Amino acid sequence: MSEPRIVDARWRPPPEPMEMTLEAVDTLGPDDEVVLLIHREPFPLYEILGRNGYAHRAETQPDGSFAIHITLAR
Repeated sequence: MSEPRIVDARWRPPPEPMEMTLEAVDTLGPDDEVVLLIHREPFPLYEILGRNGYAHRAETQPDGSFAIHITLAR
């Protein structure tokens, strides 16, 4: 597994976080991971990821932001 690609979208105005994330996941290979850093939980993104064959796992960070780990669904 390669190093995860970090997408730091904290405090970016919509729709930038969604656009940045979808652009990054479009390049995912079978063993790759994108980690989205964002200041609020991106619920609309989860539905889009699921419909398009991606899996995700959300982690709350100590500062209250979120790290969303995104991979291809297996």
